[in-house]
Amino acid sequence: MSLSDLDKRSREIFRSIVETYLQTGEPVGSRNVSRNLAMSLSPASVRNVMSDLEHLGLLHSPHTSAGRLPTEVGLRFFVDALLEVGDLTQDDRRQIEVQVRASRKAHSSEQVLTEASQMLSGLSMGAGVVLTHKTDMRLKHIEFVRIEPQKALVILVSEDGSVENRVVELPADLPSSALVQATNYLNARIQGRTISEIRTELEKIRDADQAELDQLSQKVIDTGLAVWGGETMSDPGTLIVRGRSNLLTDLDAVEDLERIRLLFDDLESKRDLIQLLGLAEKGDGVRIFIGSENNLFSLSGSSLVVSPYRDSNQSIVGVLGVIGPTRLNYARVIPMVDYTARLVSKILG
Repeated sequence: MSLSDLDKRSREIFRSIVETYLQTGEPVGSRNVSRNLAMSLSPASVRNVMSDLEHLGLLHSPHTSAGRLPTEVGLRFFVDALLEVGDLTQDDRRQIEVQVRASRKAHSSEQVLTEASQMLSGLSMGAGVVLTHKTDMRLKHIEFVRIEPQKALVILVSEDGSVENRVVELPADLPSSALVQATNYLNARIQGRTISEIRTELEKIRDADQAELDQLSQKVIDTGLAVWGGETMSDPGTLIVRGRSNLLTDLDAVEDLERIRLLFDDLESKRDLIQLLGLAEKGDGVRIFIGSENNLFSLSGSSLVVSPYRDSNQSIVGVLGVIGPTRLNYARVIPMVDYTARLVSKILG
């Protein structure tokens, strides 16, 4: 028997088991399933079907109980084939809009994203997470300031008023005039552009402007943009996580606590964030990662629901979503993440 061979009775029994597990987090027994089904089936008949589902890898039986739990494969099958995703209530929409739009008054995209993360945490009872590329902020001003003979501070001011700094190495005996020339050259060209757009543009006009810039000034520009563009991979982006304490509720065993500790460590080290952004950029809409799928954040025993958001040019600039246990309320969290991502895209645009 394969998943495609499951008949209506098997699907309804499996759906009942998963929905009960998502509500309670407890193993589900055949007697409870028999009572919850719309059709009339004895506990013995239900047990036979549960045995078949276990053989398919959709269910497993913890050693402490005669009931069954869905496996990660089972949860994936449920989400892909059986989950009925509803729409948000008017109250949910209103709460999301009020909280996220209120943060817009701070004139800072980071404040909008922080509020979105906080709001997702509160509504989902999981942890709200936002990841954005620093290199995708639209720039207003850039300046190179010497702080040591062979070091300079690169100061970038974005259109939303946020300020970022990086330290870059300078060539030996670099004259101060080269820093001034590099600053003036970039400020004449960066208005409203991202780092990646600036670097692409400079590649096109470099030969024509070679006479305008001497070699040392060009090196300052190349070094500054390379460091800021993330080529060192030391700082892949800005990570905002709110509501981590929600992940500490309903822990049943020491291994659950260890799983959450490892998740916190991964979040602190921003592990695999570039991979997460890359996966989100492969398509529109909500992406769901269950358990150990893709090894994101070593998320064995946890689930991640994320959706990309865009800037005014409709370019994907980050992802936002919810991290929680595998028994997330997917039917509620999926439309919540999708609606929030679309709202943030509209505000940032």
